[in-house]
Amino acid sequence: MDYDDEYYRDILDGLSAYYKSPLIADLLTTINKIPAPGLGNAWNFNQISGKRWLVDTLAEHVDDNLEKILLLGGWYGVLASLLLDHPAFSQAHISSLDIDPACEDIALSVNRSQVNQGRFDALTGDMFKFDYRAWADTENALIVNTSCEHIVAFDKWFASIPSGTLLVLQSNDYFSCDEHVNCVDTLADFEQQAPLTDLHFSGGLKLKKYTRFMLIGRK
Repeated sequence: MDYDDEYYRDILDGLSAYYKSPLIADLLTTINKIPAPGLGNAWNFNQISGKRWLVDTLAEHVDDNLEKILLLGGWYGVLASLLLDHPAFSQAHISSLDIDPACEDIALSVNRSQVNQGRFDALTGDMFKFDYRAWADTENALIVNTSCEHIVAFDKWFASIPSGTLLVLQSNDYFSCDEHVNCVDTLADFEQQAPLTDLHFSGGLKLKKYTRFMLIGRK
C-alpha cells in the first residue's frame, strides 16, 4: 500500500474528534509542525506496549496520591502522555528529563495541552548529574527509568538515588541492539542489579523480539 502522509493525518484528526482526545490532537499538531522521523519509532507497537504495561501496572500497585513524577530518558514525552491521560495520576505533575536537547521541544509539543494546564515540563539534562535529593522533596514522588539497558555505569546511577525513593525500572534481554549496553538475561538478574528494599511488583512482558522486565518499589 502506498499512502501519503495526509492519509494518516486525516485518520489521526478523525480519531481525535471521535474520542475528544487532547493526546491525539497534540500528537497530530506535533507531526504537522516538527519534522521528527523518530517520533514514529517512539509510538511503535513495542514501545507503546511496554509503556502501557507500565502505566496500568503502576496504577494497580501504587496509591493514586502521587504528586510528582520524574521520567529519565524521557525521549519525546510519550510515556508522559500515557500517564497524564490515566485517571490514577490526575494529581501528579510530570517532568521528562533527557540528555538530547532535540527531545525537549518535541516532548513539550506532544504534551502541549498538559503544559498549558501546568502538569508537564520537559528538561534537558544528564541523569548522572541530576539532584534527585532536592527534587524528591515528598514521599509522594516517583522516579521512572525505562532505559536501564542503555546505562553503562548503572551501579553509579543507582547509587545516586536516595534510599526510600519510589522507583519504576525497566530493562530487557535484547542484546542484539548495539545501544543496549546493560541488558539482563532474566528478571532475577534485574532484581539483583537493582535491589529494592520494598518491592511492589516484579514481572516480564514478552514482546516480538525480546522480553521487557519491570520492577516497582522503594530503594
